[in-house]
Amino acid sequence: MLTSIQIRIAGIFISPGHNFFGHNEQPPGTHPTVAVPEVECVAGQGLMGDRFFAHKEDFKGQVTLFSQEVFEDVCRALGVTGKSPGVTRRNLITHGVDLNALIGSEFEMQGVHFCGVAECSPCHWMNQAIGPGAEAALQGRGGLRAKILTNGRLRVDA
Repeated sequence: MLTSIQIRIAGIFISPGHNFFGHNEQPPGTHPTVAVPEVECVAGQGLMGDRFFAHKEDFKGQVTLFSQEVFEDVCRALGVTGKSPGVTRRNLITHGVDLNALIGSEFEMQGVHFCGVAECSPCHWMNQAIGPGAEAALQGRGGLRAKILTNGRLRVDA
């Protein structure tokens, strides 16, 4: 059953390569995270131009979502200023929705259907990306991993 809620997209980010994924015990990569005004979603594959596009069959992280409100709360708590939520390397920055409530649910944004699969758990890299203490501050609210169920285009809401 499709969950009917209004989800605002505050930002869209893609990256051509991995900086943290697979870099355990190594320095992070240097691939930029690029803010884009819109992105093409391909069912079962991911976001065109992103590092996880066609990563592997039935991949649970075809797209990742992160809450603007959580980002602002964590930055405020850690005394961090001047950073973009793009540092989290999540794809879609949302506003006005509890992402954990979408785990196990099908939902829609701008006509594209998704299935919330799991929390996008924070890792130790968040301490470097956001600031010391970020990994702990993000426990239970690190974002959402989702599968793309239908093709379509997403745009940053004005």
